[in-house]
Amino acid sequence: MNRRNSLPSPPPREPVRRAEAGSWAIELLPAAGYETRYVATQAAIGFAFDSQRGRHAIGSDRIRPFVATPNGLAFIPPGCDVFSESPEGGEYLRLLRTDGTPLAGDHVFNNRIDQQAIALAQRMRGALLRASVEDDWEAWALALVQRVAGDDLLSEPVRGSMTSQRLRLLDEFIDAGLDGPLGVQAMAALLGLSEGYFIRAFKDATGKSPHSYLIDRRLVRARHLLRNPAERLADIAQACGFASQAHMATAFRQRLGVSPRDMRG
Repeated sequence: MNRRNSLPSPPPREPVRRAEAGSWAIELLPAAGYETRYVATQAAIGFAFDSQRGRHAIGSDRIRPFVATPNGLAFIPPGCDVFSESPEGGEYLRLLRTDGTPLAGDHVFNNRIDQQAIALAQRMRGALLRASVEDDWEAWALALVQRVAGDDLLSEPVRGSMTSQRLRLLDEFIDAGLDGPLGVQAMAALLGLSEGYFIRAFKDATGKSPHSYLIDRRLVRARHLLRNPAERLADIAQACGFASQAHMATAFRQRLGVSPRDMRG
């Protein structure tokens, strides 16, 4: 038997989820590798739920490595030349104004940590995962525009001791040990920081606690495994480090507003 033909096919990725309301188009792009090149015909607001790494050239012909921190708000003005590629990508929310009305701001930025933007993006993601007639897309979009239209529109680097290199090391450490008990103490020790200092520096850089980020990484892994219908929910929970299938279901409902069975669709 041909061994190549006997290998199981990779599970399909989640679909792009899209909503249109008034003059807005809102998209939730799944965590998957990508390569894109375009000239922006209209302003776009983006929000990276996960860590993302790759190469890009935004408003320039110089291609550079990039790191998108989790919970980072981004803005692309119209006319901006964009190239971006990432082998793994990450879940990403994108808002486009479709009627030609300009948005405030003419400077590219990303990695802005804004607590109100985080709450709005999470609400939009939940609504895209479980569509409801009560979803107030236009109000949410306008509220997110207000978070973009601040005075400081330049890119913000990862702050304090949470450099991009340390975030990469931490992601690799978490992903390699998701099926076991990971704790803040082990994460801080990995980076050579005290536990208290690590917690403060991590929240300043990402807008969330290390424990909350760990749960998000478990959910990313679980959502990928759910695309394979042969995987049992109990086995997925164990592989992702949840205490039980019920614990995983609770995390899905609290963070995403849907159950694992709903995501399996």
